[in-house]
Amino acid sequence: MKRYSALTLITALAVCVSQFAQAQGNKEASKFAREGAEASKNQDWNKAIEAFRKATDLDRKFAPNLAIAYQQRGFASANEQSFEDAIRDFSEALKINSRDARIYEQRAAVEMKMHDYDKAVADYSEAITLKPNEVRYYLYRSYIYELKDDVKNSMADTEKALKLDPKNTEAKGRKARLEAKQSAALPPVNSPQPAPAASKSP
Repeated sequence: MKRYSALTLITALAVCVSQFAQAQGNKEASKFAREGAEASKNQDWNKAIEAFRKATDLDRKFAPNLAIAYQQRGFASANEQSFEDAIRDFSEALKINSRDARIYEQRAAVEMKMHDYDKAVADYSEAITLKPNEVRYYLYRSYIYELKDDVKNSMADTEKALKLDPKNTEAKGRKARLEAKQSAALPPVNSPQPAPAASKSP
Protein backbone atom coordinates (compact mmCIF):
# COMPACT_ATOMS: atom_id res chain seq x y z
CA MET A 1 0.00 0.00 0.00
CA LYS A 2 1.17 3.52 -0.72
CA ARG A 3 2.00 5.67 2.27
CA TYR A 4 0.58 9.13 2.28
CA SER A 5 3.37 11.65 1.99
CA ALA A 6 4.02 14.71 4.05
CA LEU A 7 2.79 16.65 1.02
CA THR A 8 -0.72 15.26 1.57
CA LEU A 9 -0.74 16.50 5.15
CA ILE A 10 0.66 19.87 4.16
CA THR A 11 -2.03 20.20 1.48
CA ALA A 12 -4.71 19.33 4.01
CA LEU A 13 -3.27 21.88 6.42
CA ALA A 14 -3.21 24.52 3.67
CA VAL A 15 -6.92 23.91 3.05
CA CYS A 16 -7.48 24.15 6.76
CA VAL A 17 -5.61 27.46 7.07
CA SER A 18 -7.27 29.02 4.03
CA GLN A 19 -10.73 28.14 5.33
CA PHE A 20 -10.34 29.93 8.63
CA ALA A 21 -8.36 32.81 7.08
CA GLN A 22 -11.34 33.61 4.86
CA ALA A 23 -13.84 33.13 7.66
CA GLN A 24 -16.20 35.91 8.53
CA GLY A 25 -18.59 36.08 11.44
CA ASN A 26 -18.03 34.41 14.80
CA LYS A 27 -14.75 35.83 16.14
CA GLU A 28 -14.47 33.27 18.92
CA ALA A 29 -14.88 30.41 16.44
CA SER A 30 -12.21 31.99 14.23
CA LYS A 31 -9.88 32.22 17.22
CA PHE A 32 -10.29 28.50 17.95
CA ALA A 33 -9.79 27.72 14.26
CA ARG A 34 -6.52 29.67 14.24
CA GLU A 35 -5.40 27.74 17.33
CA GLY A 36 -6.35 24.51 15.61
CA ALA A 37 -4.39 25.41 12.48
CA GLU A 38 -1.34 26.35 14.53
CA ALA A 39 -1.57 23.08 16.48
CA SER A 40 -1.90 21.17 13.18
CA LYS A 41 1.19 22.90 11.83
CA ASN A 42 3.03 21.72 14.96
CA GLN A 43 1.50 18.23 14.56
CA ASP A 44 -0.18 18.49 17.96
CA TRP A 45 -3.26 16.61 16.74
CA ASN A 46 -5.04 16.37 20.11
CA LYS A 47 -4.87 20.13 20.59
CA ALA A 48 -5.88 20.71 16.96
CA ILE A 49 -8.93 18.47 17.26
CA GLU A 50 -10.01 20.09 20.51
CA ALA A 51 -9.66 23.59 19.04
CA PHE A 52 -11.50 22.71 15.83
CA ARG A 53 -14.23 20.95 17.81
CA LYS A 54 -14.80 24.18 19.77
CA ALA A 55 -14.78 26.22 16.55
CA THR A 56 -17.25 23.82 14.92
CA ASP A 57 -19.58 23.95 17.94
CA LEU A 58 -19.72 27.71 17.52
CA ASP A 59 -19.83 27.77 13.71
CA ARG A 60 -20.49 24.72 11.50
CA LYS A 61 -18.41 26.12 8.65
CA PHE A 62 -15.35 24.91 10.58
CA ALA A 63 -16.50 21.26 10.46
CA PRO A 64 -14.25 20.47 7.43
CA ASN A 65 -11.25 21.65 9.48
CA LEU A 66 -12.23 19.24 12.25
CA ALA A 67 -12.54 16.39 9.73
CA ILE A 68 -9.05 17.19 8.39
CA ALA A 69 -7.61 17.24 11.92
CA TYR A 70 -9.14 13.81 12.65
CA GLN A 71 -7.76 12.56 9.35
CA GLN A 72 -4.27 13.88 10.18
CA ARG A 73 -4.30 12.33 13.64
CA GLY A 74 -5.55 9.06 12.17
CA PHE A 75 -2.69 9.10 9.66
CA ALA A 76 -0.17 9.76 12.43
CA SER A 77 -1.62 6.93 14.54
CA ALA A 78 -1.44 4.54 11.59
CA ASN A 79 2.24 5.41 11.08
CA GLU A 80 2.82 4.63 14.76
CA GLN A 81 1.06 1.25 14.33
CA SER A 82 -1.80 2.42 16.62
CA PHE A 83 -4.36 0.95 14.26
CA GLU A 84 -7.42 1.03 16.53
CA ASP A 85 -6.84 4.74 17.22
CA ALA A 86 -6.41 5.39 13.51
CA ILE A 87 -9.67 3.59 12.68
CA ARG A 88 -11.51 5.64 15.32
CA ASP A 89 -10.18 8.93 13.95
CA PHE A 90 -10.92 8.08 10.32
CA SER A 91 -14.43 7.04 11.37
CA GLU A 92 -14.91 10.38 13.16
CA ALA A 93 -13.68 12.22 10.06
CA LEU A 94 -16.20 10.30 7.95
CA LYS A 95 -19.05 11.25 10.29
CA ILE A 96 -18.25 14.87 9.43
CA ASN A 97 -17.35 14.39 5.77
CA SER A 98 -18.67 11.15 4.28
CA ARG A 99 -17.98 12.36 0.72
CA ASP A 100 -14.17 12.21 0.92
CA ALA A 101 -12.92 9.08 -0.86
CA ARG A 102 -9.42 9.57 0.59
CA ILE A 103 -10.66 8.99 4.12
CA TYR A 104 -12.27 5.70 3.09
CA GLU A 105 -9.02 4.77 1.35
CA GLN A 106 -6.94 5.59 4.43
CA ARG A 107 -9.25 3.63 6.73
CA ALA A 108 -9.22 0.67 4.31
CA ALA A 109 -5.40 0.68 4.29
CA VAL A 110 -5.40 0.36 8.08
CA GLU A 111 -8.07 -2.35 7.98
CA MET A 112 -5.87 -4.29 5.56
CA LYS A 113 -2.97 -4.06 8.00
CA MET A 114 -5.33 -5.45 10.64
CA HIS A 115 -6.35 -8.25 8.21
CA ASP A 116 -9.97 -7.07 8.39
CA TYR A 117 -10.45 -7.66 4.68
CA ASP A 118 -14.25 -7.49 4.61
CA LYS A 119 -14.24 -3.98 6.09
CA ALA A 120 -11.43 -2.93 3.76
CA VAL A 121 -13.45 -4.16 0.76
CA ALA A 122 -16.46 -2.18 2.00
CA ASP A 123 -14.38 1.00 2.36
CA TYR A 124 -12.78 0.64 -1.06
CA SER A 125 -16.27 0.08 -2.47
CA GLU A 126 -17.38 3.39 -0.91
CA ALA A 127 -14.29 5.10 -2.36
CA ILE A 128 -15.13 3.65 -5.79
CA THR A 129 -18.71 4.94 -5.50
CA LEU A 130 -17.34 8.43 -4.84
CA LYS A 131 -14.51 8.24 -7.43
CA PRO A 132 -15.42 5.57 -9.99
CA ASN A 133 -12.51 6.43 -12.30
CA GLU A 134 -9.76 6.03 -9.70
CA VAL A 135 -7.68 3.04 -10.87
CA ARG A 136 -5.91 2.42 -7.57
CA TYR A 137 -9.17 1.74 -5.73
CA TYR A 138 -9.95 -1.11 -8.12
CA LEU A 139 -6.38 -2.38 -7.80
CA TYR A 140 -6.50 -2.39 -4.00
CA ARG A 141 -9.89 -4.07 -3.91
CA SER A 142 -8.81 -6.67 -6.49
CA TYR A 143 -5.71 -7.34 -4.36
CA ILE A 144 -7.91 -8.02 -1.31
CA TYR A 145 -10.16 -10.32 -3.34
CA GLU A 146 -7.05 -12.15 -4.52
CA LEU A 147 -5.90 -12.56 -0.91
CA LYS A 148 -9.33 -13.99 -0.10
CA ASP A 149 -8.99 -16.37 -3.07
CA ASP A 150 -12.03 -14.76 -4.70
CA VAL A 151 -10.76 -15.05 -8.25
CA LYS A 152 -14.01 -13.95 -9.89
CA ASN A 153 -14.28 -10.58 -8.08
CA SER A 154 -10.54 -10.00 -8.26
CA MET A 155 -10.65 -10.50 -12.01
CA ALA A 156 -13.66 -8.18 -12.36
CA ASP A 157 -11.84 -5.35 -10.56
CA THR A 158 -8.63 -6.05 -12.48
CA GLU A 159 -10.55 -5.78 -15.75
CA LYS A 160 -12.06 -2.46 -14.61
CA ALA A 161 -8.59 -1.17 -13.75
CA LEU A 162 -7.30 -2.22 -17.18
CA LYS A 163 -10.24 -0.56 -18.89
CA LEU A 164 -9.30 2.71 -17.17
CA ASP A 165 -5.56 2.21 -17.62
CA PRO A 166 -4.76 -0.43 -20.28
CA LYS A 167 -0.98 -0.17 -19.70
CA ASN A 168 -1.12 -0.64 -15.92
CA THR A 169 1.61 -3.18 -15.12
CA GLU A 170 0.17 -4.17 -11.73
CA ALA A 171 -3.20 -4.98 -13.29
CA LYS A 172 -1.55 -6.88 -16.16
CA GLY A 173 0.46 -8.98 -13.70
CA ARG A 174 -2.58 -9.73 -11.56
CA LYS A 175 -4.63 -10.68 -14.61
CA ALA A 176 -1.95 -13.19 -15.67
CA ARG A 177 -1.86 -14.70 -12.15
CA LEU A 178 -5.63 -14.92 -11.98
CA GLU A 179 -5.87 -16.50 -15.41
CA ALA A 180 -3.28 -19.10 -14.34
CA LYS A 181 -5.35 -19.85 -11.22
CA GLN A 182 -8.50 -20.19 -13.30
CA SER A 183 -6.74 -22.58 -15.72
CA ALA A 184 -5.40 -24.68 -12.86
CA ALA A 185 -8.89 -24.97 -11.37
CA LEU A 186 -10.42 -26.29 -14.62
CA PRO A 187 -10.45 -30.04 -15.25
CA PRO A 188 -8.19 -31.07 -18.14
CA VAL A 189 -9.87 -31.17 -21.54
CA ASN A 190 -10.46 -34.70 -22.97
CA SER A 191 -9.50 -36.34 -19.71
CA PRO A 192 -10.34 -40.02 -19.78
CA GLN A 193 -13.45 -40.90 -17.85
CA PRO A 194 -13.14 -43.74 -15.37
CA ALA A 195 -14.58 -46.97 -16.70
CA PRO A 196 -17.88 -47.98 -15.14
CA ALA A 197 -17.57 -50.68 -12.54
CA ALA A 198 -18.31 -54.12 -13.94
CA SER A 199 -21.59 -55.47 -12.73
CA LYS A 200 -21.40 -58.82 -11.10
CA SER A 201 -23.91 -61.37 -12.23
CA PRO A 202 -25.46 -63.42 -9.46
